[in-house]
Amino acid sequence: MTFTAQILTLYPEMFPGPLGTSLAGRAREEGKWALNTVNPRDFTTDKHRSVDDTPAGGGAGMVLRADVMATAVDFASGKQPNAPILAMTPRGKPLTQARIRDISSGPGVTIICGRFEGFDERLFEGRNIEQVSIGDYVLSGGEMGALVLLDACIRLFPGVMGATASGDDESFEHGILEYPQYTRPQIWEGRIIPEVLRSGDHAKIAAWRKQRAEEDTRLRRPDLWERRRDASDQSPSGAQGKDKDKE
Repeated sequence: MTFTAQILTLYPEMFPGPLGTSLAGRAREEGKWALNTVNPRDFTTDKHRSVDDTPAGGGAGMVLRADVMATAVDFASGKQPNAPILAMTPRGKPLTQARIRDISSGPGVTIICGRFEGFDERLFEGRNIEQVSIGDYVLSGGEMGALVLLDACIRLFPGVMGATASGDDESFEHGILEYPQYTRPQIWEGRIIPEVLRSGDHAKIAAWRKQRAEEDTRLRRPDLWERRRDASDQSPSGAQGKDKDKE
């Protein structure tokens, strides 16, 4: 079954965008994934095709209407009843590599792209929608986030990246950042590739890469390092390691 991405967007012309080139574009041509867009304006009932209105309680900007968006979501859900529905919003839960792997292993995904000041909260109360964010910053719309999410999924499809092990040691696959990479020339502007990587000793290379990955994670992403440390302190039963030592 082909992985199918449905995008609910006011700007369908933004897709496939960069996903029509390189690995993602080739994978689409080969039938590894498919893309459909749904424009919420097609589900409006007034002559102006209004999808938004002013915020209740006052404030700047406009808010996407729950009634219009829900009708569009229901239409998309009918097309793909077994696919998860995600909404791109800075109020969402941070997207992780683990969640990307879950999505990419399924039949597809429906992604709702936010705009303006966001969604009427009743949309999430009335429909089973997972709110996700790609980072602690605000974009002009959810389309760029949807492109990021799909690119992360597509590269995991069998045969897309080429070598099956090419993504095994990448950042976030094991809860830490990837080790630094080098290639030819051996010397560039007086900087030389670390000796251990030129040694041919695979055990030493593996140890060096593990050490650098841990060091860089601890310095650059202390949040990841803390989560990794907390996880390693947990016993299979859920008890803290230090408590287990007292038994």
